Amino acid sequence: MSVALLAMSHSPLLGINDPQPDVASALEESFETARQTIADYDPDLVLVFTPDHFNGFFYTLLPQFCVGYAAESMGDYKTTAGPFDVPVELAEDLGQFIIDRGVDVAISREMVIDHGGAQPVELMFGSLTAKPVIPIFVNGVAHPFAAMERIRLLAEAVGTWAANLDKKVLMIASGGLSHDPPLPRWAEATDAQKEFLLHGHPDQADRDAREARVIAAGKANAAETGIIDINPEWDQKFMADCASADPTRFDHYTAAQMAEDAGNSSHEVRTWVAGFSALTAAHGGYQVEYEFYRPIPEFVAGFGLMIAR
Repeated sequence: MSVALLAMSHSPLLGINDPQPDVASALEESFETARQTIADYDPDLVLVFTPDHFNGFFYTLLPQFCVGYAAESMGDYKTTAGPFDVPVELAEDLGQFIIDRGVDVAISREMVIDHGGAQPVELMFGSLTAKPVIPIFVNGVAHPFAAMERIRLLAEAVGTWAANLDKKVLMIASGGLSHDPPLPRWAEATDAQKEFLLHGHPDQADRDAREARVIAAGKANAAETGIIDINPEWDQKFMADCASADPTRFDHYTAAQMAEDAGNSSHEVRTWVAGFSALTAAHGGYQVEYEFYRPIPEFVAGFGLMIAR
């Protein structure tokens, strides 16, 4: 019937490490604009392109893409713990459709979702279960990364499938923009960190300690005279590529150059690549109706939001 897209950053520090008052006000205004636009659209189904931060997917077996047939929020960083309302038959149909289009997507009947997927859903709808949600994991943290062309192929299948439903579909692409939080990488990891990258944190005390490190990094970053690990020029160029309605523009983004220019967690924008590529497949083009951007050192990230259809 119709497909719309909300692409937005998330932050584990949202509601924890407040930005300057003028920035906080502008950020809340952008959220309210998105909420009102979505309320007016009133989607029947929400597809969430989400990354993960070694909370649900680990190096024991880590796919590039995965469709959730059932999903639960782990409740990190002030998000709510609990299940999403995943319409299993629709999710199964989507998974099969993607595979039939030649993309070897994984599926999960016990997907664990962290703040990357839960936060935007709660911000826009007030709860995890206000709307039926199908989560689609796109690896944006763990090396190696799929080429942008492969993400576009995944997205083309998702967009085509969504456009052929007799439903109003909202896609949410959650991630980015430039940022480099204290997340261990396998090549430099200690033995203890490698255990985490393989299996996650075994208990709440370990998870609390990890959250404390991220919060401390945000406070330290905000105290610096320069904005470290945020590249506003890169962020705005990427958002301009998103607005171009030409997904092939994403193909020149390589993992190595992204890490150098925009930080190791800039790879989360792969969810945006998926979202805008899916919207192109659904409609053959689109218009960006609203966009917001601020570099927010308190979040250790460039924070962006775009609405398109």
